[in-house]
Amino acid sequence: MARYTGPKTKICRIFGEPITGNGKWLTKNSNPPGMHGANRKRKTLGEYALQLREKQKAKYTYGLLEKQFRKTFEEASRRKGVTGENLIKLLEARLDNTVFRMGIAPSRQGARQLVSHKHITVNGEVVNVPSYSMKPGDIVGLKNKSAVNTSITGAVRGKNTKFNWIDFNETELKGTFIAYPERESVPENIKEQLIVELYSK
Repeated sequence: MARYTGPKTKICRIFGEPITGNGKWLTKNSNPPGMHGANRKRKTLGEYALQLREKQKAKYTYGLLEKQFRKTFEEASRRKGVTGENLIKLLEARLDNTVFRMGIAPSRQGARQLVSHKHITVNGEVVNVPSYSMKPGDIVGLKNKSAVNTSITGAVRGKNTKFNWIDFNETELKGTFIAYPERESVPENIKEQLIVELYSK
């Protein structure tokens, strides 16, 4: 299963945002990686570079590589509505992202691992595909054996109240994907229109 396994702090420094973790090192060194650090003269980014940068940011944020990201974009463009908003909705509807949003795992990487190791169920059936696309009404939970595993349940923190498109019951360790989120409800700082322009070239 392909995924980015390189240094996460380096990616955070490239974009100046904690897109792959808590970004605790950004306060210590927020300069982009490369020789000479803050003293290096950096060119003003052109139109293409800005578009490519935004696509890379989205890929690293949701943990996708190029081929999978392009397939998701193509699916978004086939659906009715605004392509950019459809793209964000599809990315948010991934099973690993949903597990992360529900607070079952502390990070998207942790959520991906839980799914891959068959700890997560969807509508009562074990699903081990992180890219599984959720549909409104789908119920996510922990497998019975996993629900009594303290190393897993100890990391459960419960969902953030601002994520109104999902519901999670901390007592039962089950949650519901209520609906696809509206763009303004998704906190990620991604300019999806630039991604659409890039793929439209």
